[in-house]
Amino acid sequence: MAKTASRKSGRSGGSSIFTGVMIGLIFGAVLAVGVALWATGNNPFKSSPARPASSATKAEPAPQAEPEAAPSFDFYKVLPGDSTHAMPPAPSTAPNTPLYYLQAGAFQNPADADNLKAQLALLGIEAVIQTSDLGEKGVFHRVRVGPLAAMDVVNRTRSLLTQNNIPATLVKEVPTPQETP
Repeated sequence: MAKTASRKSGRSGGSSIFTGVMIGLIFGAVLAVGVALWATGNNPFKSSPARPASSATKAEPAPQAEPEAAPSFDFYKVLPGDSTHAMPPAPSTAPNTPLYYLQAGAFQNPADADNLKAQLALLGIEAVIQTSDLGEKGVFHRVRVGPLAAMDVVNRTRSLLTQNNIPATLVKEVPTPQETP
């Protein structure tokens, strides 16, 4: 019994898949460019209508363009100057305006602080974790909301926290003149 010789083609199935993927990518890129041009209203193939030259208008001499003055740069004069100009002090609107924070929790485990910060983020409240070393008591991770400048914002945020069973403590800080820029 003789076996019939079956010949396999020298081509593997992988090259046809590769060819199909490449054709799909090229087609997708062309389609994306077309949609982008259509959406923005830009058409590189559309020429603007040419204005017909009217014979009624006389050829007026074009007004001569004045040569533009060379730009004047002040930094050549200012930089090597002999006098030094001090920056004027920033006007402080209210130097002792207190800043309010709502402390939502203080944890020794940083994972607990991260969980509370994530809960607050789901409520739309931006919180910050402050890590502080309290000596013998250990390291605590405070979860704080703020700074909040107005008491009405503090009250609204605090009521939102209490509605979601998150107790918050009001912390008031008066910045010293060295802390304000």
